[in-house]
Amino acid sequence: MRRRTLLALAPVTLAPVALTPALMIGAARASDLPRSVNHKAGVALDGWDPVAWFTEGRPRRGSTAFRAEHAGVAWHFASAAHLARFQADPAAHMPRYGGFCAFGVARGYKVDIDPEAWHIRDGVLYLNYDRGVQRQWQRDIPGNIARAEANWPRLAER
Repeated sequence: MRRRTLLALAPVTLAPVALTPALMIGAARASDLPRSVNHKAGVALDGWDPVAWFTEGRPRRGSTAFRAEHAGVAWHFASAAHLARFQADPAAHMPRYGGFCAFGVARGYKVDIDPEAWHIRDGVLYLNYDRGVQRQWQRDIPGNIARAEANWPRLAER
């Protein structure tokens, strides 16, 4: 009896889902989001203010009240001054490797970050998965940067 019930449900479960125009638009939007920027639901860096690391020397949550669109995603800022600074020169404030863990990129993959695991070197913000990974990154920063730079072109759009 159970087999018949399961078999009877299988065609329903395995049948293709008809895409309504609303579903198709949602799917298109999701696929339009860039893969080269670390974002959740279209918000870069999970809402952390990229300017704060440079100006305050610490991570700081951004606010939806101070928002800019750049590189295909929204960026949130802690203040109007941070927003203005970013808009004046986005490239100077964007973290390297799209905000993915720099050590991960050096190893050949993209992973999320801990906003507390960061450093700025030669005016570039590098983020890491956590402080333990950051210590590994710091053992050979020049070598890790060289490996990450070599890997980033193929990882950026994956």
